[in-house]
Amino acid sequence: MRKLFEASNDFLTFQFPDEDGYTISFFDSLVSDQKLHEHILAVINNQPMKSLQQLKSDIPMENMKVTSDIVIIQRMVMAGSVMIQSRKADDSCLLIPCVQSVKRQTSIPESEYTVAGPKEAFVESLDTNLNLIRNRLPSPELRSREFRVGSISQTKLVVLYMDGIVNQQIVETVMQRIADIDYDTIVDISFVSQMITDNRNSMFPQLIDTERPDHLATVLSEGKIGIMLDGSPHALVGPNTIISFFSSFEDYLQIWNLGTSFRLIRLFAVLFSIFSSSLYVAVITYHYQVIPTDLLPILISSRGVIPFPPILEAIVLEGTIELLREAAVRLPAKVGSTIGIVGGIVIGTAAVEAGFVSNVLLMLVALAALASFTVPIYQISNTIRLIRFPFLLAAQLYGLFGLVLCSAFILSHLLKLTSLGSPYLEPLYPMRFHDFKDSLIRLPFSKQKKRPQFLRTEDRVRIRKKVESKSSQRDIDE
Repeated sequence: MRKLFEASNDFLTFQFPDEDGYTISFFDSLVSDQKLHEHILAVINNQPMKSLQQLKSDIPMENMKVTSDIVIIQRMVMAGSVMIQSRKADDSCLLIPCVQSVKRQTSIPESEYTVAGPKEAFVESLDTNLNLIRNRLPSPELRSREFRVGSISQTKLVVLYMDGIVNQQIVETVMQRIADIDYDTIVDISFVSQMITDNRNSMFPQLIDTERPDHLATVLSEGKIGIMLDGSPHALVGPNTIISFFSSFEDYLQIWNLGTSFRLIRLFAVLFSIFSSSLYVAVITYHYQVIPTDLLPILISSRGVIPFPPILEAIVLEGTIELLREAAVRLPAKVGSTIGIVGGIVIGTAAVEAGFVSNVLLMLVALAALASFTVPIYQISNTIRLIRFPFLLAAQLYGLFGLVLCSAFILSHLLKLTSLGSPYLEPLYPMRFHDFKDSLIRLPFSKQKKRPQFLRTEDRVRIRKKVESKSSQRDIDE
């Protein structure tokens, strides 16, 4: 192992001049120089030669270990520990964690930004993320189970759940799937998400990726499971339903009727984004009889000079929108926003004036793109972008019947889909009226006395009934 380490230039080894002195080895790029000199070398230089166990008790550091297990030694040295060997006992060594912390401070959420509520987001340090969660859930029932994933990377992964609330069968399912991960390098939580989902070929995400510690703390107390990975500023949440992907955490930060209204607006916007362009193609191609008489002259004048069929016109516009999206994402923030706005205006105006597309379809595609941005969870927005194209092809082939047929295929897939063993379309299928309190609508917290049924929690009660005290009774003047 030492020969393997010494092949790297940043692995340093030096020996004390005494014949019976210590041999100290470490990776200079992983070890903090300040901790090494102040807490380790200062103690060793000022004391006579001692055994490794005595030296362990003198050094003011945590999580030190004396071992001869080559696997433990290699893992801890590669994680930033200093290895100290005694020449009299070369078969064992003292490992002292002395990691050089290179991490950023907590910042505001970027993909899940809200106007109200906390402004903290996860960072790449797993210890910092655990601190953010435990500060919000100071309960001994909050359990954390640690794993190492990746045969080469050996990345630390933690599964979080509330003992006494969560369904233990779901916990065992998650832990078994994580233990079965066989891949060399795991660098982000999205790798884990793709390897433990129920259906790895589905375009619909089954686990929510969140960067908000308040969101994760809330769903943990609800009976869900959280998964965090060292080096990733996001956490996975499951199991979920399809309605969960259209629910923003900001819905719970305002009064219930406003939260319900905004949630319904998002659902309508998603349906409009999926069906608007395909409905245009189906009606113009096959079902022009359903067009109102007052609207017919507008469509005729709009398409009078267009030499292309509606399907080609729609695909060109949808493809242009996707190109602008990708360009805006890949470019720097300030340049990307300019490219998106200016490019959309210039290209759209030029396409209409040149007679390539109609202004009616341009307006529908622009509104559909705008509606897709209302989705609060980024993963499901990519799905919405993708499934618009099969609906366009179905509308071109069979008209409205093609849209119904494509919808039936999507619905049959969603009926079979599960998230960690829980039904994906719940509470619509299977029908559970109790869970409607926080699905399509959000009722007040006082009405949500029990946890969702699809989680099958051990403790379903969230609000315990209390005897009303005399001080809470109304005054006679009231």
